[in-house]
Amino acid sequence: MRPTLREPYPVRLTGVLAGLAATAAWLAGFGALAVNLREYAGWILASGCTAWLAAMALSRHGDRGVAAGVAVALTIGWSGTALAVAITWVRTGTWPLW
Repeated sequence: MRPTLREPYPVRLTGVLAGLAATAAWLAGFGALAVNLREYAGWILASGCTAWLAAMALSRHGDRGVAAGVAVALTIGWSGTALAVAITWVRTGTWPLW
């Protein structure tokens, strides 16, 4: 009979949801500091980079479920920001980040 190998720290739904909620609050808190779209994009990029570093550390040394939740929330937040920049660019005809 072959041995059954189990993962010592499996990914759990509660960890993913915790990472998702924490990152959403993190991005929303920094996004609230902005006055216009340029500042908003800068704050979201900076806070997202720090969240990404935290996710990398968590995936290596901590809970991979939380790291996955951080990654999902960060993807949604950065995609929404890129969409807002693109829509503003198309609507006004000028690059909004200058």
